[in-house]
Amino acid sequence: MLQLTGLRKTFNKGTINEKVALDGLDLTVKDGDFITIIGSNGAGKSTTFNAICGGFYVDEGFVELDGKDITFVPEYKRSKYIGHLFQDPMKGTAPHMSIEENLAIAYLRASTRSSAYFSRVSKKDKETFREALARLDMGLEDRMKNPVGLLSGGQRQALTLLMATLVTPKILLLDEHTAALDPGTADKVLKLTKDIVSERNITCMMITHNMHQALELGNRTLMMSDGKIVLDVSGAERDEMTVEDLLKRFADNTGKDLDNDRILLSTAEKRES
Repeated sequence: MLQLTGLRKTFNKGTINEKVALDGLDLTVKDGDFITIIGSNGAGKSTTFNAICGGFYVDEGFVELDGKDITFVPEYKRSKYIGHLFQDPMKGTAPHMSIEENLAIAYLRASTRSSAYFSRVSKKDKETFREALARLDMGLEDRMKNPVGLLSGGQRQALTLLMATLVTPKILLLDEHTAALDPGTADKVLKLTKDIVSERNITCMMITHNMHQALELGNRTLMMSDGKIVLDVSGAERDEMTVEDLLKRFADNTGKDLDNDRILLSTAEKRES
């Protein structure tokens, strides 16, 4: 479904700040996969997502989606079939436009109609928006004319998720999309995510700092370090793994311990509970 082959990307090449962000990364994603990704800061997780979305062109390698080479397809064209959520709830929406207008933009952008950019949403489309908003259970279906900038972070992130999946994408990329939310709201957005992904059978990749989420969600777990995938587990092997097993495998495969404080804190919190 998605094939990444030999991806390499170096930022600030030739300067004192040179950083190899992707170092020959290979990955095959099957249709319907729900992959969780974990790794320290600078491991290349978000860079991988940006390479898939077209946020930049890779120095070497290829990105293929559904058998089509999209390595040099512009980001705005990829956005028609790739959904992308960020950690910052302020990204992904236009704050001065209404909830309805934001949904309309997302709907028309992903539409397969050749005239979509010059179309207007119909009354039926608006009813679809209202029904989708009602599912969030946040009362937003009665505030469709309100500016998005008036919403809380959790409401904006839920809206962004809705916008990214209003027209079912070929693949959904979630870059720690609940990390900036309070625990209660994060749980609500995560449940909504699982429900939408499951019901639509959306191929999904999710970056998380929570080791338990990495093993409990989806069907496959990747660990990254220094721009490479250092662990890829699924099936029975993954089902039997504990967080301690995951940490040990990371150390065995990289020759170093995982040193991300947020990840290690999530492990300690689970033990205490």
